[in-house]
Amino acid sequence: MNAAQLFIQCLENEGVEYIFGVPGEENLDIMDALLDSRIQFITTRHEQGAAFMADVYGRLTGRAGVCLSTLGPGATNLVTGVADANMDHAPVVAIAGQAGTNRLHKESHQVLDLELIFQPVCKYVSRVLSPDVIPEVVRKAFKIAQSEKTGASFIELPEDVAKAPAVARPLPVNQPYPPEPPQQQVERAARLISEARNPMILAGNGVVRAGAWKHLSDFAEQLNIPVANTFMAKGVTPFRNRTTLASAGLQANDYISCGFSRADVILCVGYDLVEYHPYLWHPTRDRTIIHIDRTPAEVDEHYNVTVGVLGDIKQSLIRIAELTTPHQGHLMRPLREALIAEMNQHRDDRAFPIKPQKIIWDLRTVLALDDIVVCDVGAHKMWMARMFRCEYPNTCIISNGFASMGIAVPGAIAAKMVAPDRAVVAVTGDAGFLMNSQEIETAMRLEIPIVILIWNDGGYGLIEWKQLNSFQRTSHVDFNNPDFVKYAESFGARGYRVTAGDQLQDILKQALQQPTVSIIDCPVDYSENLKLTEQLGNLVCPI
Repeated sequence: MNAAQLFIQCLENEGVEYIFGVPGEENLDIMDALLDSRIQFITTRHEQGAAFMADVYGRLTGRAGVCLSTLGPGATNLVTGVADANMDHAPVVAIAGQAGTNRLHKESHQVLDLELIFQPVCKYVSRVLSPDVIPEVVRKAFKIAQSEKTGASFIELPEDVAKAPAVARPLPVNQPYPPEPPQQQVERAARLISEARNPMILAGNGVVRAGAWKHLSDFAEQLNIPVANTFMAKGVTPFRNRTTLASAGLQANDYISCGFSRADVILCVGYDLVEYHPYLWHPTRDRTIIHIDRTPAEVDEHYNVTVGVLGDIKQSLIRIAELTTPHQGHLMRPLREALIAEMNQHRDDRAFPIKPQKIIWDLRTVLALDDIVVCDVGAHKMWMARMFRCEYPNTCIISNGFASMGIAVPGAIAAKMVAPDRAVVAVTGDAGFLMNSQEIETAMRLEIPIVILIWNDGGYGLIEWKQLNSFQRTSHVDFNNPDFVKYAESFGARGYRVTAGDQLQDILKQALQQPTVSIIDCPVDYSENLKLTEQLGNLVCPI
């Protein structure tokens, strides 16, 4: 047995199902060892696509997604997706081949210090210099990647080490249990919530990672406390619940910020600062903050925690609820009612190009409640975060830590692999789509049927929105697109073009029934962006 074969045994020992990646010269031994493994290698068309697939796989399953590249440019192509996973707290283990150890001390073809490159975007990095350490390195990489707060690990395997003889064996996999919350902190939190006039919950993606969404929903309903979620925690409480507000994060004076401005005690449950900066929702720095999470709070002048309840989020919520006096009513119900009215406003709109609100209405109408949407980054993300109703967590995947464009298409492929019995739609702008559209070939080759819904505005819509808000003029945001229908057909996929305001629902239904990739070109009216900005800017919080 050589070191590469031992390495693959260690990955099997960790329960790895898939490795997403691109074969190369410096990972030849790994690729050969995979031929005798139960792990399925998913050959992608770009390493960034592979990293995004591992990212979404990790986020949906809670198990580390694995991606692989060769050295140099292959490894640097992984960086964006690995950074996205790390900042979004999705468990990922990235692996790269490397030149032989006899070349690492000097200037050499394609050689970069990959440990140094990946250090800022990972929780753990390691270079394997001996076959004997492989079991420890792999076990540590997975343990750290999958421990709260979850994130990315990176392993570099030089080609001469991969060829060397190995006699070691994989290490046992032990899953640590989260600790019980301290009783003293539970009691302090319960007392503050009971005495509060207008408590409010800000739920983050940590609730999803902990599997505590039902516990949070019961907690909020039992105590009658309204819940706002970050973009990455959509569906953490069902929208049908009377306590659910919506996603926080559009801008300072939207409905949710009006809610924060009324709250005297804010319960941050599984909240990560990268999801929604505290200075946006707590500019006054004078509210009582209760931090409920597995790990201590990050230091921030706008996030000064009064009580930290650290431990299993499920148990923390159960035990706090047992000691807390329920509230009779909350003052933020008008905000929820206003948002529902806004969602319903354009349901019958027939204008063309189609308004963002209408696209979302049609998409929500067609999809089942447990189907999955993977949203790219751009103006459409802001609309989806605000108006796409979710009843379950992880049914609208949004990157909002690193927030990298290009995640939707490869992410949707991974989502469909995780949940083959559910419909999966990649919601993307025309810019984000073309950043990783090469992975359509991957989906076609593997017969993975996804729907790609392109919001087509011929430009960088979100940047245009920001430019007009700041300078009342635009700068270099326009571009041209290919014929997306012909582009789809060139891959052997189905292509559709929306040409009227009442067509999208029928096209979506047809696309979702196809046993192949379907791409929908949907022109969007982003003049609604500035109308929303004006509406939010003029919003006055109800007394």
